[in-house]
Amino acid sequence: QVQLVESGGGSVQAGGSLRLSCAASRSIYSINTMGWYRQAPGKQRESVAVITSGGSTNYADSVKGRFTISRDNAKNTVYLQMNSLKPEDTAVYYCNARNALALDYWGQGTQVTVSS
Repeated sequence: QVQLVESGGGSVQAGGSLRLSCAASRSIYSINTMGWYRQAPGKQRESVAVITSGGSTNYADSVKGRFTISRDNAKNTVYLQMNSLKPEDTAVYYCNARNALALDYWGQGTQVTVSS
């Protein structure tokens, strides 16, 4: 089991940047996939970016070229660098960890608000 704590959310104007962090309670070295998801009001939770233990990444089309996911195994932390933010990026962002048994762990979420 692993506990995840997100930080770094906030309010920013369109075109601005934020960096989200997700700190895990134990080593993430062996965790298969870690990722960021978001949920806007009235919408389903969607995948934003994922990174495997081998460092492979995958992004939602809506954020390609603007967001970058990375992981620091030594710090048990995953990051999401968000640049050129748009109002439609406004959502609660959740950190996810998926182990080899496909069990999902979630953080409590952090709010990102982008104003036009």
